[in-house]
Amino acid sequence: MSTDTEHVEEGAETTFLGSWRDWYHLPVLGVVMLFMLWVRTQAYEQFATDSGTPAFAGIDSWYHWRTINWTAENYPHTMPYEVWTGFPTGTYVGQFGTLYDQLIVTAAMIVGLGDPSQQTLYTVSLLAVPVMASLVAIPVFYAGRRLGGTLGGLVSVFVIALSTGQFLSRSTVGQLDHQAVEPLFMAIAVVAMMVAVTAGEREKPIYELVVDRDWIALRTPAIYSALAGLALTLYIWVWPSGVLLVGIFGVFFVIQLTLDYVRGGSPDHIAFVGVVSFGVTAILTVLLIEQSGSTSPTSLGLLQPLAAFLVAAVCVFMAWLAREWNDRGLERRYYPAAIAGIIVAAVAVMWLVLPGLYSTLIGNLTSRMIPLNPGTGTLTIVEAQPPDDFFNRVFQEFGSAFYTMLAGLAFLAIRPLFGRKFRAEHTLVIVWSLFLISMAATQVRFMYYLVLAVAIVNAAFVAELVQLFNLDLESGLSSIRSLETYQVVAIVLVVLLLFAPLLPPLAQAGGTAWEVGEATGPNSDATTWEASNEWLQENTPAPGNYGGADNADKLDYYGTYTPGDGDFEYPEGAYGVMSWWDYGHLITTQGERIPHSNPFQQNARSSAAFLTAESEDRGELVLDGIAAGEPVADRSTDELRQAVSSNESDEQLRYVMIDYAMAGGKFGAISQWTGPDYGYYVTPDDYSGQPISANEVGQVFGDLPYDDTMTSKLYFDDAEDMEHYRLVHENTDPGMAYFVSYAQVSDGQVVHIGENGQPVQPGQGQPAVVVNRRVSQQTLLQLRNSPNYQVFDAKSTAAVKTFERVDGATITGTADSVSDTENATVAATIELETNSGRTFDYTQRADLAADGSFELTVPYATNDELGVEDGYTNSSVEATGNYTVTVVSGEEDPSYYSGETAVPESAVVQGDSVDVSLESVATPPSNVTGGNETADETTVEESASSSGNETEIESTNAVAPVTAEPAH
Repeated sequence: MSTDTEHVEEGAETTFLGSWRDWYHLPVLGVVMLFMLWVRTQAYEQFATDSGTPAFAGIDSWYHWRTINWTAENYPHTMPYEVWTGFPTGTYVGQFGTLYDQLIVTAAMIVGLGDPSQQTLYTVSLLAVPVMASLVAIPVFYAGRRLGGTLGGLVSVFVIALSTGQFLSRSTVGQLDHQAVEPLFMAIAVVAMMVAVTAGEREKPIYELVVDRDWIALRTPAIYSALAGLALTLYIWVWPSGVLLVGIFGVFFVIQLTLDYVRGGSPDHIAFVGVVSFGVTAILTVLLIEQSGSTSPTSLGLLQPLAAFLVAAVCVFMAWLAREWNDRGLERRYYPAAIAGIIVAAVAVMWLVLPGLYSTLIGNLTSRMIPLNPGTGTLTIVEAQPPDDFFNRVFQEFGSAFYTMLAGLAFLAIRPLFGRKFRAEHTLVIVWSLFLISMAATQVRFMYYLVLAVAIVNAAFVAELVQLFNLDLESGLSSIRSLETYQVVAIVLVVLLLFAPLLPPLAQAGGTAWEVGEATGPNSDATTWEASNEWLQENTPAPGNYGGADNADKLDYYGTYTPGDGDFEYPEGAYGVMSWWDYGHLITTQGERIPHSNPFQQNARSSAAFLTAESEDRGELVLDGIAAGEPVADRSTDELRQAVSSNESDEQLRYVMIDYAMAGGKFGAISQWTGPDYGYYVTPDDYSGQPISANEVGQVFGDLPYDDTMTSKLYFDDAEDMEHYRLVHENTDPGMAYFVSYAQVSDGQVVHIGENGQPVQPGQGQPAVVVNRRVSQQTLLQLRNSPNYQVFDAKSTAAVKTFERVDGATITGTADSVSDTENATVAATIELETNSGRTFDYTQRADLAADGSFELTVPYATNDELGVEDGYTNSSVEATGNYTVTVVSGEEDPSYYSGETAVPESAVVQGDSVDVSLESVATPPSNVTGGNETADETTVEESASSSGNETEIESTNAVAPVTAEPAH
C-alpha cells in the first residue's frame, strides 16, 4: 500500500513539475506586469484631484485630454480638423485624435455604461497609459522567447521592467501622451512580422502556388502575413509617423531578399510575406486617410499607403528580377550591386520628378532616424535633441544591458559562422535594432523605442551564454542541482551584468524604476498657467463675440469643422492669443481660447517674429501680417508695412500672454527661429569687446537690444510708452519671479568679455556676464553678498502676464501759451493697480507740434464700463484716478502746464479721441519726476534679504549664464 502511495506521489510530482516547466512563465510574466503597473501608478494621488480640475505630467497630455473629450462627445469619431488652435487658419492635428484616443474613450464608455462622467473619463485616462505600458511586457516576452527560449523571454521582460529613462518617465500616471503607448504597438508589429517571415521560410510560398491558386499551401503564411499587416496598420493608426516602421521593414525586406538569392535560395518565400503584409497595410491605411492631399508623416494621408504599396512593389520587383537573373544565367553575386544601383537611380528620379515627396522622405530620415541634419524645430525641443553623450545616456537608461544587447546582435549576426541556422527574423531584429539605435542618437526621446530592442535582443545574448556554458535551467530541479561551480558563477555574473546597474546601490542618479515612478507629478508650466488661463476663460469674450459680434455659436468647442482651401474661415468676432508655442495647448484646454502657435510648432516662426520685434511699430506690423496671411519673419519693417497696407482682416490677435520662462531662459530658443542669435540681444550695440571695470558693467550693459523687444517691454515694463497694449491680468499664484543680471569678477576688479563682444560662458576659463537670469530669492541674495559677483540689475515680476491689444484712445489738446514748442514735451501719466495689489505708473510721451497741439495714444482706461457681456474684457488692472497730462517747456527755466482727463474704456477699444485742457502750474507735477517702478531694485533686495540663504554658490562656474531653455 505504501509503495503504491509512493508511486502516486512521485507521478503527481512529475506531473506538477512538468506543468510548472511548461507554464511557469505565465505567473512570472503576470507578476512582472503587476510590478510595472505599480511602479507607474504610485503617484496617482497627486493627479486624482478633489476639485475635478485635471492635472497632467506633460503639455501634450493636455491636448490629448482635449481630443479625448472631443471623441467622447462625438463617439466614435475623432477630431478631423481643429479650429481652437493655430489662429487664424486652424490646423489638422494629425497625431492627436487617433486609435489611441478611441481606445481610452471606449474603455471609459464600458466603465461608464455608455455615458461616462467627466470623472470616469479622467480616471480612465490617468490609468490608461500605465496599463498599456505594462502590456508591453507581453509582446516583448514573446519576441524574446523567439530569440532565446522561455528563459530569454523572461530576461527581456525583467530588463524592460527595471529600465528607467524615457519609456518609464513617459508611461507613469499623469502622462496622457501617445508616445507612451507607441512602444506597445510597435512591439506587436515587430513580433507579428517575426512570426510572418518565419512562416514564410517554413511554408515556402512561391509564385507558381499563387498562379495555381493553391490556397491550402498559401493559407498559413498568408494569414500570418495579413496579421502582420494589420498590426503595422494599428501602429500607424496610433501614430501616423509610425510610417517610419514601414521604411525599416522595407530595408529588412531588401536585405533579406538579397541574402536569400545570393545564398542560392528563392526570394519568393519572403517576398510573398512582404507583398501580403504591406498590401494589407496599404489597403487599410487608405481607409484611414483624413487628408487626401497630404504627404506629411504626421497626418493620415497618402504617405502611409504609398509607402506600404512601394515596399510591396519592391518585393514583387526583386522576386521578378531574381527569376530574370536566373533565366539569363547571370552570376548571383552581382545581384546585390544591381539592386543597389536601382535604388540609387530610383532616389534620383524621385528627386527630379517628385521633389516634394523626396524632401519629405529625406527630411524625416535625417531629422528622426539618422543624426545628420536636425532643424531649428527639433533643436528647440528638449526631447527632440540628440543626446550630448550617447553612450553615457544609454547607460543611464539601460545600464550595461545596452552593451549586452550589442553583444546579442553580434551573436545573431555570426550564427552562420558556427554552422547554426540564421533565420529571416534574425535579420529583421538586427535591422530594426540598428535603426532604433540611430533614432535614439538622433532624438533623445526615441530612447523609449530603443528599450524594446535592448530588452528583446538580450534574450539572444542570454541564450548564447546558456549554450556556451552548457546551462539547462528549464528541465527541472534535478538539472539545477547538477550545475557545476563555474556554471553557477557564470549565472551570477550574467545577472549582475544585466541588472545590477538598474538596482540599488548601483542605480544611476535618476534612481531605480520605482523611485522614478514615485517622483512624477503635475507639469509645472500647467500649474503656473492655470490661474491665467482660468482668468482668460472667464474675463474675455468667447471667440466669435469680440466687439459684440455674437458669433460664438459658430465656434462650438466640440464642433466638427471642414477647412476651405486649406484654411478655416473664422467668423467675425473671432480672435487669437499670441504666446510662445510651448503654451498653446494650455491656452486651448485650460483657457478655451485660440492660440496662434502650439506645440505642433505651428506658427512658431511668426510668434518668434513678434516676441523679438524691437519696436511696437514692428510688433504691430507682424500681427497685421499674420492676420493678412503674409510671411512675417525675415522681412524688413518697410516690407511688412507694404504687405499689410491694404489688409482689412477682422481676424486679429487680441491678447498676448508672456511668462517668466519666455522672458528669461526660453528667449534664447525663441531667437533661434528668426535670428539673430541670442548673443545679439544680450550684447550692447556699441560694446568694443575690451575688458571693462566691474563698476562699469551696469553702465555698459544697461542698454541692450533685448530691452527693446516686445517680450521685454510688455513683461518687464508693463507696456510703458506703448500705444496699443495694456496689462489686463497678472498671475502671482506660483509666487513672484526674480531676475538678475550680474558679472563674474576676476581679482575683484575686471570682467572679461569674449572677442566678439558676447558674454563668455562659464567653463571656458574666463568669468562671464550673465543677463536676465531667473533665480530664487535665496540665489539673488547670495549673488548680492558675494565678492565674486557684481549685480547690475535685479527685478521681480509676476509669473504670467496677460495683455490686451487695443486701438488706444487718443488724448488731444493744445498748449496755447507755450512759446518754445521746439523744446517742449508732453506726457500723460496714470497710476494703475493690478489684481495682485501692485501699483505702477504708465506714462506716454510725445513732442509738441509747432502750433502747440499734441496727440497721445494711450491703452489704459480710467473706468471699466465695458465687460464680457459687451464683447470686451473684464480687465483686472484698474486706474486709481485720471490721467495727468503735463507739458514741460524750456530747458534752463522750464515752465509747466498740467491738466487731468478721464479716458473711458469705449474710447480705448474703439480708438476714439479725448480732449484735455491745460493750465499753467508753478511746480512740476509728479509725473514729470516720477516713473515706472515695475522693477524696483530696493524692493527686490529687501524681499530677497528677508528669506534667508538656502544654498551657497561654490565657485564662479557654478552659476550658469542664461541660455536657451528649449521647451517640451
